[in-house]
Amino acid sequence: MELECYPTVEAGVTPPDIVPGRQNRDWMDNFHARHAYRCLPMNMANTSGWEILCPMTFNAEWNGGIHQDDIRIWTDYPQPHLSRFAKSHFSHGVITMHTGYMFKTPPGWSMLAMGAPNHIKDGIQPLAGVVETDWLPFPFTMNWLFTRPGRVRFEKGEPFCFITLLQDKFLHDIQPVIRRLDSNPELANQYGVWEKHRTEFNQRIFRQDPEATKEAWQRYYFKGEYPEEVAPAREDHVNKRRLKEPTWRR
Repeated sequence: MELECYPTVEAGVTPPDIVPGRQNRDWMDNFHARHAYRCLPMNMANTSGWEILCPMTFNAEWNGGIHQDDIRIWTDYPQPHLSRFAKSHFSHGVITMHTGYMFKTPPGWSMLAMGAPNHIKDGIQPLAGVVETDWLPFPFTMNWLFTRPGRVRFEKGEPFCFITLLQDKFLHDIQPVIRRLDSNPELANQYGVWEKHRTEFNQRIFRQDPEATKEAWQRYYFKGEYPEEVAPAREDHVNKRRLKEPTWRR
């Protein structure tokens, strides 16, 4: 399978870099002992797609108005291609950025375009969109919405868009069903054993038990394991994502 990325920038202009999603986040680094990285679902979300990086550093300021000219966008140094990359197009506090590519996905696969997961920016929110890129013959834009009047800054190399793929048409066939847990005895037993281990471990941490303090956290999900008396470890569990770098082809 291939994700085809066709640059749409004018001749002589380099399109924004696309890189596999990176795990690190500044706010996660700032946790004591980098505790936030113990959350495997966040790590996997951060790396389950590709980042499109800002080709330049720029500033944007919104005065709270509803018109296009109520957003001002500028760079610290002259950048002749700024207006082709970032602009106020939709008004109402929305910044529009051009990815620089038209994407083609395999049949049946759509593209989810959004902000990089768990990448936090104060004062502005990335908007998300699902695009049927298996047939679409033109590019889409990435948009950010100011959450209040003020100024924001995007650094060169910072992800302004995150893309990943999904087979969304199958969602129409899925029926959410709410059931009592005791209607599934096997699952209820697995949950009960996990809850017992979790409670006992937290009590040991509270008592400052040396072994529990040294262990610091339970790794059942991180290692794809059940509590030992329930079932063997999963063989299909993934705890590290290694996506491919884009490559140029004719």
